[in-house]
Amino acid sequence: MKRIFATLAGLMFAGIAFAQSELPNTQVKDVNTGKKIAFNETFEKGKVTLVSFWATWCVPCKKEIKNIREKMAGWKAEADFNFQTVSVDESRAEGLVRSYAKSQGWDFPYYIDPNSDLKRSLNFQTVPFTIIVDKTGKVVFMHTGYEEGSENEVFARIKELAK
Repeated sequence: MKRIFATLAGLMFAGIAFAQSELPNTQVKDVNTGKKIAFNETFEKGKVTLVSFWATWCVPCKKEIKNIREKMAGWKAEADFNFQTVSVDESRAEGLVRSYAKSQGWDFPYYIDPNSDLKRSLNFQTVPFTIIVDKTGKVVFMHTGYEEGSENEVFARIKELAK
């Protein structure tokens, strides 16, 4: 049974590699400033970006972000990339998103997609959902779900793209 689960998780993790012509300009809200911004404007041109979609009620989401954050310093020494998160919580949970991020010491950008508009634009159903955006602003990798340690495989992709 464990093998079947591991195989299925591996297939899910393998993701769907595709190149999207442009990132959606769907509005997200910067939880720190309260300002709305087009999702495609949250990326630094010429830099690979890892984006984790999460929710305050999603335990695997929180674990994935925590593990990425713990490895961030070492990863940044190996590859030049950005990291950001987008909460898919409803707008009434914005305060909860803010307080959770502050309690965890997040020092990277975090946004909220309060009406699930971005979620619909990117066509995913569940969290955790992770994407990698390349230097040209194209989504080159995406996967759903999280298994302990899978962030290392995501980082291997980031290293390849950040060269």
